[in-house]
Amino acid sequence: MGELGQLLIVGFEGAEITPRVASLLTRLQPAGVILFARNIKNAEQTWRLLRESQKCVAKPLFTCVDLEGGDVDRFRDVLGAAPSAADVFATEDRTLYRKHGEIIGANCRALGFNVDFAPVLDLAFEASRSVMGSRAVSANPLESVRYAREFLAGLRAANVMGCGKHFPGLGEGKLDSHHELPVIEKALKKMWDEDLLPYRTLRRQLPMVMVSHAAYPQVTRDRTPASLSKVWIADILRKRMGYRNLVVSDDLEMGGVLSAAPIGEAAVEFVRAGGDLCLICHREDHTLQACEALTKTAERDSKFARRVAEAARRVAAFKAKSAKLLFAGRSGRATRAPSGPKIEKLARQLWEFGERVRLDPFSRQADKRRVRR
Repeated sequence: MGELGQLLIVGFEGAEITPRVASLLTRLQPAGVILFARNIKNAEQTWRLLRESQKCVAKPLFTCVDLEGGDVDRFRDVLGAAPSAADVFATEDRTLYRKHGEIIGANCRALGFNVDFAPVLDLAFEASRSVMGSRAVSANPLESVRYAREFLAGLRAANVMGCGKHFPGLGEGKLDSHHELPVIEKALKKMWDEDLLPYRTLRRQLPMVMVSHAAYPQVTRDRTPASLSKVWIADILRKRMGYRNLVVSDDLEMGGVLSAAPIGEAAVEFVRAGGDLCLICHREDHTLQACEALTKTAERDSKFARRVAEAARRVAAFKAKSAKLLFAGRSGRATRAPSGPKIEKLARQLWEFGERVRLDPFSRQADKRRVRR
């Protein structure tokens, strides 16, 4: 697969590298892997799973996880529960914003991960409250920036890369894009001042930006998901906003995008629109369908082949620039599986941090503040 494989971040079933999974990774040579709770049974097993994944792939892997705290916490059963972004933000203590990133980053790195798909930059408007819950911190974009900037710095201190999501913003979305296509009727000018402000402000601090499966008809004049839209990715994110790092899709198996295109077509259109990394989190057949569609389209469409080559070069350049983070697990802190005492220490630090957040007198006002406009 070579070049094309470097446009894929893939998930798989199970808590160990079976011959089938090893064959898939060896054939694809993907840019990265992503693990979920279904893959994570304990700290040592997770570390070994990622190490065995790397042995199947010649180039250094992005080893990815969704770890925001609160409802999105893949380590809950291994290390304990991390507080949500909204609860940490409600303390109004920037040192705790950064500490949130540091603790989550340290936990990621100890288990072998170098990418955390966080923080959420969606604004906490009332419209999305039932969908986003405590994942979004504030309806005020400047307050969202304050939290995200410190959280990202905390991740960096732990040698973990973050990812802003879900561009261009799900704050006005009433539907869950895991199952349906949210249609957000909002003009670009208003989005520029609100939803897009965190991305504009943090564009140099964001190693990756994840693009949502939501439609914005007032911007694109149709109901194409942002993840398949050249207007959003190539024109607005890249050209107008000047974002230079990696653009990753939200999971291409989600209902929001599959309502618009089958998995193979979705992968092609995401890359055609200017995306770099296709995220496919679950099924092997979907991964292979996407790979086949990318390959066949590149073979018959020279313009698309050039777009693939451009994305592959960007991924390669980013990996070269980020070698310290990608190789930290080979030549530094994580050369051995985390020991029992190490895990106990991480779990204790996480619990103490959670208690500090919960006991903060401001945290009880979280719901009140997060819907303020």
